[in-house]
Amino acid sequence: MLAIIEAAGWPIWLIIAASIATVTIIIERLLTLRKSLVLPQGTLVKVVQEYRSQGVTADTLTKLSASSPLGRVLAAGLKNVKSSREIMKESIEETGSAVAHDLNRYLSTLGTLAAVTPLLGLFGTVIGMIEIFGSQAPSGAGNPAALAHGISIALYNTAFGIIVAVPALMFYRYFASKVDDFIVEMEQQAIKLVEIVHGERH
Repeated sequence: MLAIIEAAGWPIWLIIAASIATVTIIIERLLTLRKSLVLPQGTLVKVVQEYRSQGVTADTLTKLSASSPLGRVLAAGLKNVKSSREIMKESIEETGSAVAHDLNRYLSTLGTLAAVTPLLGLFGTVIGMIEIFGSQAPSGAGNPAALAHGISIALYNTAFGIIVAVPALMFYRYFASKVDDFIVEMEQQAIKLVEIVHGERH
């Protein structure tokens, strides 16, 4: 591996840095965007049961808000349980926007890395071409070693740029789709909570 890095020249270090950032973000998002953490099963049922048995307390809201992103959204609705349906929905939407922002954290960076790494590969290719042309003597005779080194830089950087960009783009699309699904599910559960609470009050 070290021999490949040496053959690829200094531009490869930019791609290696991008690959480390990409892998770090992917692992962090895989751990964070688990359904069991974002939308714990049975949360809505538990919230409704607690509301019916003991109403809304500050302790309940604090625990619910800290439990998960879904809990945070439902807690925002319960906080305004004595207000009108519209105010409850507004509160849920405001908190939902903040939760959506948190769920989308680092995804724009991942998308940027997916777009930039092929360009870094292209940059390495250009550096390799410069090396190739630089190895040509005015008489037309070339230095075979310098020529081979220039070709190595060009090809390795192009290949590594694509190798990093493809999974970065795939995971970016995957995470973005997953977050959209989570947000839709949260909205549906929050609407159910509003309907249940107001249905029982009237």
